[in-house]
Amino acid sequence: MTRKYISDKVLRFGRLTSLIGILSLIVANWSYGQDADSVANKDAIFARPFIFQGNVSQQTTTAIGGYLEGNTNYFVTNGVGDGFSMEMRRFNIFLYSSISDRIRFLSELEFEHGTEEIVLETALLDFELHPTLIFRAGVILPPIGYFNQNHDSPKWEFINRPLVSTTILPATLSEIGFGFHGNVPVKTLRFTYEVYVTNGLNDNVIANADNRTSLASGKGGTLFEEDNNGSPNLSSRIGMKSSKYGELGLSYYGGVYNTFKSDGLNLDIKRRLDVFALDVNFNVSKLRIIGETAWVNADIPQTFGQQYGSKQWGFHLDLIYPLSTFNLFSIERIILNGNFRIERVDYNVDHFNETGTNIYDEVTAIVPGLSLRFSRSTLLRANYSYHWERDFFGNPASKTGGFQFGFASYF
Repeated sequence: MTRKYISDKVLRFGRLTSLIGILSLIVANWSYGQDADSVANKDAIFARPFIFQGNVSQQTTTAIGGYLEGNTNYFVTNGVGDGFSMEMRRFNIFLYSSISDRIRFLSELEFEHGTEEIVLETALLDFELHPTLIFRAGVILPPIGYFNQNHDSPKWEFINRPLVSTTILPATLSEIGFGFHGNVPVKTLRFTYEVYVTNGLNDNVIANADNRTSLASGKGGTLFEEDNNGSPNLSSRIGMKSSKYGELGLSYYGGVYNTFKSDGLNLDIKRRLDVFALDVNFNVSKLRIIGETAWVNADIPQTFGQQYGSKQWGFHLDLIYPLSTFNLFSIERIILNGNFRIERVDYNVDHFNETGTNIYDEVTAIVPGLSLRFSRSTLLRANYSYHWERDFFGNPASKTGGFQFGFASYF
């Protein structure tokens, strides 16, 4: 057998194994699940404590809230590190208004590292024609996988966001657009759908400083003003939700990303990118499992070289288990969680043209940790991260390990 044939088989086996692993956990869950969060992922942006005071039915008409997040960092790569540092990572402000029985408004303004970066993440209007048909317009969060719409730090037991969600998928991604979403109850299940048209990503998917295909680099610029090519993107997600067992979702995001015409002159052919994602969120007894896997296919010009992958892939799997519940002084029902994340991203699922051998450019990581959850709104968390990173040529892996301690809270 050729090395290329063996490499292909190993790659396909690895991808198939991760998918079978996630699906097998889903099957196990539907047999042994316990109560899970009753809010579907598409409605996560409204499932915030500043909107709902106490019981979910007690929805306020106008509200302001937000969250803050900070942490420490101590990392060493191959024996070399920059020492200990502290980071005020995010301070976000939410605004909400129930304009009428059928119209509601939501916005989110994010301040990263103080005022180093200020971003309008959400500014949308929902017009509910019927629970199964809701029109949405404005700055929206396209439903790419689970994380993009459900990324608030106080909801997560881990300090760093999943690699697949932020480096394969471009979370958090905000785009101007419009579309429809809705809930369709079927017996004990709730099916959800979303479909939106947005401006889409731009040429920086490949014209970037990372020297690799990077959907995250394709954000920004005139994203909220105009489409760089006049060819809108389509994003969609369908989900199946059980209040007892959890949720399964399948999403798609795609369209033309490059500027193929300017002032009537043809500059290039239309080059597409297509993204598929599968996500799960469920419980097996007391164990909560959150996972996301994504595949990217992009049309890359041959002039950009082989370091720009036309295919990318990655996944993460989070396991959260409550170890103990206790009272501390006057604070009641503090939950100590044991957490474990395994993740992998491959930025270039291709082979060298000259030799047929595998191109690498990939990261594998494990993240064990503990968290003290004082409520759904507030937690302290401690993580240890260990990464193996292989470069484009597959040289021995660079190894990075480090400790983080942090906090996150809604207000």
